[in-house]
Amino acid sequence: MEPFDVLIVGAGVVGCALARELARYRLRVGVVDREADVAEGTSKANSAIVHTGFDAKPGSLESRLVRRGHALWTELAPALHVTLERPGALVVAVSDDQLAALEALRDNGRRNGVTDLRVLSREEVLRREPALTCDVRGGLDVPGESIIDPFAAVIAQAENAAAAGVEFFLGEPVQELRAQPDRYCAVTPRQTLEARWLVDAAGLWSDEIAGLAGWREVRVTPRKGEFVVFDKPARRLVHHILLPVPTKISKGILIAPTVFGNLLLGPTAVDGTDKTDLSLTADGFSTLLRAGRRFLPALQHEAIVATYVGLRAVGAGSDYGIEVDGARRLVVISGIRSTGLTASPAIAEEVVTRLRDAGLVLRPNPGYRPDRPAPAWRPGHPRPCADPDRVARAPAYGRVVCLCESVSEGEILDAMRSPLPARTLDGIKKRTWAMAGRCQAYYCTADLLVLLARQRGVPLASITKRGVGSELTTGPTRTAGGTR
Repeated sequence: MEPFDVLIVGAGVVGCALARELARYRLRVGVVDREADVAEGTSKANSAIVHTGFDAKPGSLESRLVRRGHALWTELAPALHVTLERPGALVVAVSDDQLAALEALRDNGRRNGVTDLRVLSREEVLRREPALTCDVRGGLDVPGESIIDPFAAVIAQAENAAAAGVEFFLGEPVQELRAQPDRYCAVTPRQTLEARWLVDAAGLWSDEIAGLAGWREVRVTPRKGEFVVFDKPARRLVHHILLPVPTKISKGILIAPTVFGNLLLGPTAVDGTDKTDLSLTADGFSTLLRAGRRFLPALQHEAIVATYVGLRAVGAGSDYGIEVDGARRLVVISGIRSTGLTASPAIAEEVVTRLRDAGLVLRPNPGYRPDRPAPAWRPGHPRPCADPDRVARAPAYGRVVCLCESVSEGEILDAMRSPLPARTLDGIKKRTWAMAGRCQAYYCTADLLVLLARQRGVPLASITKRGVGSELTTGPTRTAGGTR
């Protein structure tokens, strides 16, 4: 087999955005990841906000790419059928010191090209958000801040890339990298993948992949972010994303609506060393509730339906790390923190430009399409089961499996038969929102496991928490592709 022109290690939002960008050209591109699905790790456990970059450090690479990414998502979301809403944000000051910081934040945003910021009085803030605490001293209006479906943001880009011929190898951790004069050999438990160029987009594990490639030391540490999800009735309490005045360490604990109709509280910011520690701590949970109720007292009366934890990749420096070594045909992307979801399409553009400058020949792929077919459902749209004509044409859309979210058997089957099929319960959840409702999978899990086993053609007894036996724990998903 001919080696890949580019092999990307990591199928998170940055890796999949880069795969999509490279699919525009006549290249053989592969993506390999240790997980059984795309959009794992940090990409599935974040605040789901598309930032304007108003609070980024002026002149930084992060500032430039976040601003560009914000603009790109305005075009990408409709083309890829990804739900994107723009409620705007209010930075809320609750002390004299924070109030004094608002003008500096506004000026910082203007230096970053975010010119529509406005400092609001206490009365203006409470008029917009009457449920806020009476301690409000003022606020900063950031109308461009948006919320997005973070799972579809990755899956859509990956499916678009796969449709253009990019090959995905999922459930295959890279265990060894051998550098040869004209290529890299990436060794997984099942095979060896050869590539002329290697891109390290492994997020939390980018330091380890860089080490396997013989690159100089890359330092990445995990920063734990804990979140609380409130039931849908809580959504009525807010009209904007509510942001605290940021600190040097973190953007702070925010309150945000989600495109799924819930209300989100988080994250904490706790530096650690364990890249697998996704435990919710008692201290973190208490910290979130105290912060949320201090901002929005009515939260104490709202029901919590879920919690989750994400780990952000913190680099040694204060900026994004994107390094391209043309002599070694190696790209290392590291330290892409909480703004990575926003910046991902711009990071992809940046890397492709640097690859071209380093000698990668880019010839347009005439068969590339920048869009993807619309999924059966996406947040903000009616479920297929509510459309009698659709159910009449395809009765599986009328058989509801997840009662809380009205997810039908037809949608689940679509998810398991897509260009990058769902092979785990988590994969089904990310694509359909089944199991994410009030009962948190109590009633629908058994039916979902039966459908998963039937689709995979395996006995029900082989189903594990992560999917279908060891196949989904270590086995690959390989999409059709090839040299164009």
